[in-house]
Amino acid sequence: MYFSSTESWNLRDLHMFETLQRVLEHEGKGAKAIVWAHNSHVGDARATYMGWQRKELNLGQLAREALGGQVISLGCGTHTGTVAAADDWDADMKIKNVLPSLPGSYEFLAHQTGIKSFFLDLREGKCDENLRQQLMKKRLERFIGVIYRPDTERQSHYCHTILPNQFDGYIWFNETKAVRALEVHQPNTPLENDETYPFGM
Repeated sequence: MYFSSTESWNLRDLHMFETLQRVLEHEGKGAKAIVWAHNSHVGDARATYMGWQRKELNLGQLAREALGGQVISLGCGTHTGTVAAADDWDADMKIKNVLPSLPGSYEFLAHQTGIKSFFLDLREGKCDENLRQQLMKKRLERFIGVIYRPDTERQSHYCHTILPNQFDGYIWFNETKAVRALEVHQPNTPLENDETYPFGM
């Protein structure tokens, strides 16, 4: 995982999908689930550089392949604001300023509308066809996850995608605020084993 290998990425997302399957099976017939994950995990990798060049799969792709039209995948985007992320794997979380989106990206296109926030249904027949055709053009999309490196943002966080093939809908916030922990101080109680597994065993 630390060296960003395709094998490691695929193993992680396959595990996410298998876990989702187990939860649905446990809940029984008619069970539904909501999975909140980064765009790189919930969007269909087959509509991104990740799938085209790196041969990476993801949770969104696996869910669509297995469950078809029962899956609704929503992506999120922003132009600027703040994000809670680390400089590197195993580094401390920081509140970081998000650089303005790059010209030519889906984020910059959404920013140019001048609308502070919106939801866009990208499904065929649900979206204006002219708009959908424009969005079917391959463009850059920004991915910010556990790590955010503004100094190498173009190389570290952008890749080409086709948005309507990647997501069923797109949630836009022109400016975001970092998600912060609900609990800001550790309570004066000892950590339980499950909170430190496997390192505290």
